[in-house]
Amino acid sequence: MQAWRVHRNGEPSEVMRLEEVDRPTPGDGQILLRVRAANINFPDALLCRGHYQVRPPLPFTPGVEICGETEDGRRVIATPALPYGGLAEYVVADGAVVLPAPDALDDAEAATLHIGYQTGWFGLHRRAGLKEGETLLVHAAAGGVGSAAVQLGKAAGAQVIGVVGGAEKAAAARELGCDLVIDRRTEDIVAAVKEATGGRGADVVYDPVGGDAYAKSAKCVAFEGRIIVVGFASGDIPAPALNHALVKNYSIVGLHWGLYNQYDPEAVRRCHDTLTAYAAKGLIKPLISERVAFEDAPAAVQRVADGATTGRLVVLPAATEGAAR
Repeated sequence: MQAWRVHRNGEPSEVMRLEEVDRPTPGDGQILLRVRAANINFPDALLCRGHYQVRPPLPFTPGVEICGETEDGRRVIATPALPYGGLAEYVVADGAVVLPAPDALDDAEAATLHIGYQTGWFGLHRRAGLKEGETLLVHAAAGGVGSAAVQLGKAAGAQVIGVVGGAEKAAAARELGCDLVIDRRTEDIVAAVKEATGGRGADVVYDPVGGDAYAKSAKCVAFEGRIIVVGFASGDIPAPALNHALVKNYSIVGLHWGLYNQYDPEAVRRCHDTLTAYAAKGLIKPLISERVAFEDAPAAVQRVADGATTGRLVVLPAATEGAAR
């Protein structure tokens, strides 16, 4: 089979190489899947750079989220078992993390459902307890992770404020359903949030960016607000002033969704059922800006690494390019 492999760490466009390799052999409790679509996540870029918390042995294949097909023809979504990542024709995955792909979503859409939407649902509901009528502030609202949080916030009945960088991403955030969009390049985030909330601030902040985004969040979070720390796409990991959290009476909440697979896998399955129902009702629909040919995967991973994308980029293997299912 063909697979994109990384033999040394570095920028994705420089270190990913297309190779002919043997199909992976499933181990105990694993199953072989034919890849129908592979969603590119920021962790794929971090894996290439050697900066992710998981460091598979070299060489490895990036791609942490796929829609695939079982040997008996079932369409599923899965997180492949590294080092056999999803930017290949076949992967192996632990049977426990393989879930049915929603009928309401095509292959590319289904490939983007798992990590981003599960992270959003657990962050907003299980960790932050988002309530109907509350104000949700989402950073990078037109990105892959942020766009999922926007849709889930609207499904929960929240007023959603999206922060983006640039006019194109602002248009995408409005299309997603944001009640207010703030362009961080031209507007003052703190002032805009306070004006929109009558000075109260945001009840819940969803932050996959870190750095300056976190600093701004702390200045406009409401009394008894919750800041959900999801990631650090900016590359800047902030050091929160805990005295500030004490004085303003807000919570700083960490969210590492992958731990639920380890400590509460049944909650992951229940969440998948909820997301499947949401998709069937049209409450969520992944924002896919581009369906990428298999040979263009390195450039696509690099664009995600550089923060130069809107929504999701999904790689389609040659055999399924252009297919709806």
